[in-house]
Amino acid sequence: MNKDVEAYHNALTETDKQICELLYKEITKALPDAENKVWHRHPVWFIEGNPIVGYSKLKDCVRLLFWSGQSFDVQGLEPEGSFKAAEARYTTVKEVKLKDLRIWLKVAPTVQWDYKNIVKRRGRLERLV
Repeated sequence: MNKDVEAYHNALTETDKQICELLYKEITKALPDAENKVWHRHPVWFIEGNPIVGYSKLKDCVRLLFWSGQSFDVQGLEPEGSFKAAEARYTTVKEVKLKDLRIWLKVAPTVQWDYKNIVKRRGRLERLV
């Protein structure tokens, strides 16, 4: 775990830290070649500079966000925002359904929208894979 992600985790309550450490472990295992860093103040994984998945502490939960999640042909994620992102929210580590999480992580690299170039394309997304 890099120092920025470790510092992020250490600033959390014990309950939120347990959730984030489980998410970190599963994401890192599923996406071993993805770049991981703190981006916009929360841990995010990138493939070729494109954000794939990340998590963040919100006021009352931990949010797991898949940037292209609305295009996944799977259950359990809720639309987030006006682009293609989808999320799951957790208040305890027991709420994390590993079976669902592993399915989402398997699909994530195969369904990607080009967020890396969204500014260059003036807010228009193009499908990568």
